[in-house]
Amino acid sequence: MALILKKIFTNYHYTFEELADKRVIELDLFLMSSPIKPVLLIAAYFYFIYNLGPRLMKDRKPFELKWVLRIFNLFQILSNTFIVARASHVIWNHMNWSCEKIDYSNNPHAVWLLKTYHLFFLTKAMDMLDTVFFVLRKRYHQVTFLHVYHHFGMLVLMWMTVKFFGGGYGTWVGLINGSVHAIMYVYYFLSSLDEKWKRSIWFKKLITQIQMVQFLTFSLIYGRLLFNDCEYPKLLSYFFVPQNFFMLLLFSNFYEKAYVEKKRG
Repeated sequence: MALILKKIFTNYHYTFEELADKRVIELDLFLMSSPIKPVLLIAAYFYFIYNLGPRLMKDRKPFELKWVLRIFNLFQILSNTFIVARASHVIWNHMNWSCEKIDYSNNPHAVWLLKTYHLFFLTKAMDMLDTVFFVLRKRYHQVTFLHVYHHFGMLVLMWMTVKFFGGGYGTWVGLINGSVHAIMYVYYFLSSLDEKWKRSIWFKKLITQIQMVQFLTFSLIYGRLLFNDCEYPKLLSYFFVPQNFFMLLLFSNFYEKAYVEKKRG
């Protein structure tokens, strides 16, 4: 038993300290020192939305949270726009569009970009509050597999990216995904101001269509890396391409049921 525990500890140390980006450890970035931290965050997320939250709300009226939602959505618009601005600056001024390896040095620009990746990871952690608000407002029908999987999946993906792959070609994710989320939270913000936006089917369809284009774009961007000599780690493509293809299928299925089948009916 002692040998097994020693091997587990050795592998853990090698994976999350030896293989990890040393700058992440040196900078002591929030939630990045150990995988236990995001695991605990995700466990708390699941426990609240599926157990504690519904139990607390069982005999209570739904919270309206109007001002909380307005402030939260506005914050998400600004933070995602900030990420997009930083990613755009890198892509237009510092990046080779066909291939860009990760700069693991302490060059000021490389460290600045790593911190941008970390900020993007934190926005993914904030995104999970969407589900918390659904529970507090007793909108349980919105706590779907697609919604929950998307949120915790992005958190895990971005934690791994910051921990091991903070820089290079992955900057496209910040530009594209940040843009999509900025648009999405604009819709949420407008909906919190006026009920008519909640009934705006064309806006809802547009957001879903943009999401689907996003997943297809990511599949193509990272899929092409598997067939060239780019120094950017192919490991991310092996994970990212199937993940985005799966998300494309999930969103396509949602789109079919929410808009195509209803229109036929």
